[in-house]
Amino acid sequence: MKQRLNYAQQAPAGMQAMLDMEKFVKGSGLDLTIFELVKTRASQINGCAYCLDMHTKDARKAGETEQRLYALSAWRETPFYTEKERAALAWTEALTVISENEVPDTLYDMVRNHFDEKELVALTMAIVAINGWNRLAIAFRTIPGSYQPQ
Repeated sequence: MKQRLNYAQQAPAGMQAMLDMEKFVKGSGLDLTIFELVKTRASQINGCAYCLDMHTKDARKAGETEQRLYALSAWRETPFYTEKERAALAWTEALTVISENEVPDTLYDMVRNHFDEKELVALTMAIVAINGWNRLAIAFRTIPGSYQPQ
């Protein structure tokens, strides 16, 4: 696979806008574990190899276990995730495949049991951001494997 183009070089203002969204989410107080689980799960759904490489590395650096990362695509069938993480993952899945479903009130109510309004907006912005990054990386074939956590 060959990278099609470097989108950051072609649209530096657009890249900065994406980075500003990331900065907002990182500064929002959203739990880092949830942040990385959400990024990884959305990237699994979207099939984004670059983002999977990046966010599993970041998650491990932040203390995430191999077991939880390996089981993430089957999170509903495992005992490894908290109820708050499960709510975040369900929200992630619903928003990532939003064209295929609704975001029902029952899901919203479940998520609201674990996140206050400010946290829910931050969680949603994190999901919006990773879905954007996935689409950029997939469309322009960003090559996975070179990313190293800072």
